Amino acid sequence: MHAQLTRRFKHPALFLAFGLLPLGTMGMAHAEMPEPPTKTVVSPQPGFGALKHVKAGLLDVAYADVGPATGPAVILLHGWPYDIDSYAQVAPLLVAKGYRVLIPYARGYGDTRFLSDKTLRNGQPAALASDVIDFMDALKIKQAVLGGYDWGARSADIVSALWPERVKALVSVSGYLIGNQAAGNNPLPPKAELQWWYQFYFATERGAAGYQKNTHDFAKLIWQLASPHWKFDDATFERSAKGLDNPDHVAITVFNYRWRLGLVQGESQYDPLEQKLAQTPSIGVPTITLEGDANGAPHPQPEDYAKRFTGKYAFRLITGGVGHNLPQEAPEAFAKAVIDADHL
Repeated sequence: MHAQLTRRFKHPALFLAFGLLPLGTMGMAHAEMPEPPTKTVVSPQPGFGALKHVKAGLLDVAYADVGPATGPAVILLHGWPYDIDSYAQVAPLLVAKGYRVLIPYARGYGDTRFLSDKTLRNGQPAALASDVIDFMDALKIKQAVLGGYDWGARSADIVSALWPERVKALVSVSGYLIGNQAAGNNPLPPKAELQWWYQFYFATERGAAGYQKNTHDFAKLIWQLASPHWKFDDATFERSAKGLDNPDHVAITVFNYRWRLGLVQGESQYDPLEQKLAQTPSIGVPTITLEGDANGAPHPQPEDYAKRFTGKYAFRLITGGVGHNLPQEAPEAFAKAVIDADHL
């Protein structure tokens, strides 16, 4: 889920260890591109209508696009092992306020596909964040409010740190989630290591095969552990689990967690980004960070990352047994944070 150093780390030094990721100089490579035609397909997501597709960078991105086309843009990014349905109740609340809400499937999820069979199925966080810039360029969105949780929060953090001119405001569940491989080499206390059990599982070929064989059951277990008080029903889970049936999902997931442990190397085009992120860049855009009071996934403590946000900033603890998938568990609180961050 969150970057190696950014889960529930109650030790500031450990948090810093995970606090660096790759994303800076690559912004120069994302020049404005002619807007490609979009195509509409039947959406499996209730409430989003038909999904759209756009060719963006390395991907054919499937995304929800709701609200007025001329409204201020909000881009919402999902986590692992979830999907865009996390925002099914958030989106209407934002649309009612006049926002255009875009929710893309990340690489390895839903109907998003690589344009080339030869492209490395790279789950490196810098690659995922770069996909967000490619997505914005493809749709000619110069600036947007970004919101996310888990992997999506990390991507939003990276974009905000390295392309601040593209981000009007940020909402990040669990705060500053930028990490790097060097920091990931630092061992954690036993209880913290225990929370990362699935990362070590994915480091093995047995783990990769097990996730391939039992993707849905594995994901449901993560949902239960990460949100112990969220009583989701089978229909809710199965609706999102369909987003994991992407042919590249397992490869992207395994690569991501192996990259964090330094077991695989990223692609050279992301090296300039990694170098910038290794410096633990601050985030200066207006930001609201959120945390659920019952988040069962590894995550940093708010006091450990507050200084990383140097612009207008607020932290909110969302109570009531709210776990890791905060947008889906507390949609009103998440939508309010987006609106409030936009007006900081």
